[in-house]
Parts: sequence; C-alpha cells; structure tokens
Amino acid sequence: MTDTPRLQKPQVLSRQSVARSRLFHVEALELRFANGAERTFERLTGSDQGAVMIVAMPDPEHILLIREYAAGFEDYVLTLPKGLVDPGEDIVTAANRELMEECGFGAHHIEPLVELSLAPNYMRHRMQVLLATDLYPKRLPGDEPEPLVVETHALEELPALLMRDDFHEARAIAALFIARDTLRQRRHEASPLSW
Repeated sequence: MTDTPRLQKPQVLSRQSVARSRLFHVEALELRFANGAERTFERLTGSDQGAVMIVAMPDPEHILLIREYAAGFEDYVLTLPKGLVDPGEDIVTAANRELMEECGFGAHHIEPLVELSLAPNYMRHRMQVLLATDLYPKRLPGDEPEPLVVETHALEELPALLMRDDFHEARAIAALFIARDTLRQRRHEASPLSW
C-alpha cells in the first residue's frame, strides 16, 4: 500500500454570493493554490443538516422503490425514498420519518451503510445511505405534491433495474449495490463453510 501525499488546501481569497433561489445558493470562491495559481470556483451550497436515502426491505429479498416526478428530467423516475434531515434530527430518525412519509412504513431496525456525495467539485451535498429492515405499516403526512407510487423489487434483480429507462439516479444505484454486497457478505459470514 502506498502512502497518499498530503496536499495543501488552497487559500480562500474571497467568497461571493452569485445567485440565490428558494432551493439553491451559488457561491463563487476565489482560490490560490499552493503553486500560486489562482482560480474562481462556483459551487452550490446547501443545508448543513444533510440528507438521507433509505434502502428499505419489507423482507430479506426485496426493496421498496418510489416513483416520483423529477423536475430535472420533466418525467417520473424510479428511485429510493430520500429527504433532508430536519433540524434536531439524527440520520436514523430522519430516515424513519422519510420512510413513513414516502412509503407508508416505519422500520424497527435502521443502520447507516455509507455516505455518498454528488458532484463534489460543484456542491458539498452529502447523503447518508441507511438500510431499513423489520418494517411495519405507518404513514406520516409528507411534503410531496401528490401521493408517491411505491413498488417492490427483488434486490438480486438489480441488473434488470439498470436496463430500465426510468431508473438512473446514480446515488440510488450506488446505494443498492452497496446494500446488496453488504447483505451478501453477511450471509456468507453467517453460513457454515461447505467443503
């Protein structure tokens, strides 16, 4: 294993708000790198509360996906339930709340799997992926403009999901592969060796 060299972070010379909307804030950073080069980077800033994405399993073989309208694509997409962490919430509480709002289920067991980022050169958004099992029916009112369609899919049929035109969110794909491989590893460790 080779050691990763420690890089000196660039010096922030200035920050300037470039644009702001109800959802987004664009900030320009004037940076000076260790070699003297200066550049302007623009980034989306957002809530420091974070967000959660939930791999919810109603049974050991299946996952819940939601169908919701994605304004960026002007179409409906299939994805995992997700949402922002509200002030005062931890990620497990937020995941359970979002699961109740979007899928109509709560979970007796929720565990963090991994933290993902999206386009880190342009935004500092981080999403916590959690695995939810031992589900029970429970619905909370959410902020969606229309009821979400909840679908059940076999986790082992992930390759077939990838062939669909309506399933393409990179974070959801990564979350499902991580959950699938984590569960496979646990089954392998729990099963006796066969010779």
